[in-house]
Amino acid sequence: MSNNTTRHQIVEAADRLFYQRGYEHTSFADIADTVKISRGNFYYHFKSKDDILEAVIDLRLSNTKGMLNKWEAEADTPAERIKSYIRILLTNWNNIKQFGCPVGTLCTELAKLNHASQEEASAVFTVFRVWLRDQFTRTGHKKEADTLALRVLAWSQGVATMASTFQDEQFVRKEVERMCCWVESLTSDKE
Repeated sequence: MSNNTTRHQIVEAADRLFYQRGYEHTSFADIADTVKISRGNFYYHFKSKDDILEAVIDLRLSNTKGMLNKWEAEADTPAERIKSYIRILLTNWNNIKQFGCPVGTLCTELAKLNHASQEEASAVFTVFRVWLRDQFTRTGHKKEADTLALRVLAWSQGVATMASTFQDEQFVRKEVERMCCWVESLTSDKE
């Protein structure tokens, strides 16, 4: 196995474990066991847990940007792109009901720990915010685009939290439908 492959497997495993168990409750040993490598080999790639966290955040940023680019290519209108973001609550339903939103849970945990990487982790939300703001601007809502972007982020995070808390898929489906209708009402006369 090449060094890049091993490193990538470590980061993928750490990403999954940080999401499922939390950053604080995931050890080097947990990650090494998941990847099935020795601790010495593990330390060859990462000297500290914070180094792994940095790589996980970079992976999440890269995956988020890739997903946004895909939505840009697949949807014809900004409203449809915004609805793609909203529908991720249903696409990722099984994970969200068990573990919450991967971005929200990591940001919340790092904030509780007053961790130095808190700002870097919030960069994923910033990428979503900027992208949503751009979509709302394209619909003719330039003045309030950032407020609308934050509303979508806040609403979806609230739904993700309730999904994890109550595990009520019907509630999530109704909220996704409400959010999509809201987006339609904002954009139908502008696009």
